Amino acid sequence: MAVKIYSDVEDDFRERYNNYLRSMKQRIYDTYLGYNELEEERKMVNHQAMRTPGRRGEEIKSEEIDKEFSRRYSEHKKAMTYSY
Repeated sequence: MAVKIYSDVEDDFRERYNNYLRSMKQRIYDTYLGYNELEEERKMVNHQAMRTPGRRGEEIKSEEIDKEFSRRYSEHKKAMTYSY
């Protein structure tokens, strides 16, 4: 029973953090010439993970940031493929 509760809390955290990441701006191959919010978030998470290693929250955040970068890269590649 405790495993299910922990899993629900983790899933909720992942979903909320993923929504937060999607709202951030990030330059991908100079398509946006503004602030690199997503990259800055990655730097802050990595810094916090070095200060307090082994925390599950930072591990989850790092995984979600990697997924978001991959998602944006894939969307960019699709857009470039369809634009030709």
